[in-house]
Amino acid sequence: MADTKQNAAPMEMEEEKLNDQMKVRREKMQQFIDAGVYPFGQKFDWDHHTQEIKDQAETLEKEETFVRIAGRLMAIRRHGKTAFCVLRDITGEIQLYFRKDVLGEESYDLFKLLDIGDIVGVEGPVFTTHTGETTVRVEKWTLLSKSLRPLPEKFHGLTDKETRYRQRYLDLIVHPEVQDTFIKRSKIVKGIRKYLDDRGFLEVETPMLHNIAGGAAARPFKTHHNALDMDIYLRIAPELHLKRLLVGGLERVYEMNRCFRNEGIDTRHNPEFTTVELYQAYGDLEDVIFITEDLVSKLAQMLYGTMKITYIDKEIDLTPPWDRMTMIEAVKKFTGEDFSNVTTIEEARAIADKLHVEYTEHSGIGKIINGCFEDYVEENLIQPTIITGHPLEISPLTKQDRDNPLLTYRFEGFIYGRELANGFSELNDPIDQRERFVQQMKERALGDDEAHQMDEDYCRALEYGLPPTGGLGIGIDRLVMFLTNSASIRDVLLFPLSRPEQK
Repeated sequence: MADTKQNAAPMEMEEEKLNDQMKVRREKMQQFIDAGVYPFGQKFDWDHHTQEIKDQAETLEKEETFVRIAGRLMAIRRHGKTAFCVLRDITGEIQLYFRKDVLGEESYDLFKLLDIGDIVGVEGPVFTTHTGETTVRVEKWTLLSKSLRPLPEKFHGLTDKETRYRQRYLDLIVHPEVQDTFIKRSKIVKGIRKYLDDRGFLEVETPMLHNIAGGAAARPFKTHHNALDMDIYLRIAPELHLKRLLVGGLERVYEMNRCFRNEGIDTRHNPEFTTVELYQAYGDLEDVIFITEDLVSKLAQMLYGTMKITYIDKEIDLTPPWDRMTMIEAVKKFTGEDFSNVTTIEEARAIADKLHVEYTEHSGIGKIINGCFEDYVEENLIQPTIITGHPLEISPLTKQDRDNPLLTYRFEGFIYGRELANGFSELNDPIDQRERFVQQMKERALGDDEAHQMDEDYCRALEYGLPPTGGLGIGIDRLVMFLTNSASIRDVLLFPLSRPEQK
């Protein structure tokens, strides 16, 4: 019992301390109000960012230019009738210099009510201190928003990962590098759009609510539409809607938007994620492999001026062309087992048993090959690698390989052991597609809740004619992870899904 009391005491003291700080800040807020100052200000017409001032400091100082900047106070050092502060905006930090004889007694007294975390606007000339630091001499300041909660301590900071994800606003304040990650994410998204727009692709929007969950093998989120009295699904992929547009005569389309899959959460998966899917009529597998290699390498070049980047502990060379292997070749390389001449399920199971790869009684040769690939190969694909020759059994929307009916014209792109891209020569034979949907329905009946449902309207659309087509999907979140050296998908999502906060 004694130990319990000793452990509890610091927590109680910390809570009390925090409450005291918040109380003091509210008292200061009231002092501003009593002085006729609204503590949650109005519009402020700034004309510079901090980095601009630093870049132009010599000219601004020489010409005695007054600058107007706004941001959050991150440090305050008071010395009687003078004070130095650090102001941070989206571009960085700059030093501010406050003097009582410049501001006047009334303004300086109010200045003393400011806290770290307050948002202010300031106006004044630029000068360089004797230590060489670019500084703004404040001649006028305005309170724009009083911070009623103290920021985390500088040296202890915001260390709990879950708190950082839940309170991303605080994470962004305390960790400027996090801001940089999401600024880079925005640049990547813009870069993708420009790349595709420049090549004649039309950006479109297709439904998020589907009455049939299709376009990928995944478990959907299910809900109910009251007015129509029908069950609907959050989309797991936009593929089938996008290909309908090619049937209708659009030749190159893409969509960059959210998809939803009712699956686990880990460093590579979030139930809500962003993809770009594109379809090129009169194209094939080689076209979308080229786009993948070209697009990803150009994005790295745009961000860093090089196609060689560091991810975690490895230098990754994104320069095209990437390494290429078939799935069967890759399994042989990393296990020594060769599926190229396997023709019976017994032979496939014997290899799986030898490698301790799990399968079900309903798994065919193709699923066993894929199981061996996932267990033994994926984690070894560190440098960018194109894997082709996927089994028909796991590729229900892909054109069959004419030379090997077991396989399809499909590829996946891997970097650092993680799938980044998935593309096909799209199946456009309506009879074959219907048969594959029927097979998928049999697998659903046997308990595979990720198997495709029958989509009669999509089959009908194919009967009108889908041109030979190359299709591609790239996970934006994983792409951003690689290009920003982020270890977890949750680091590149502004608000990743979390359990409700426990009170």
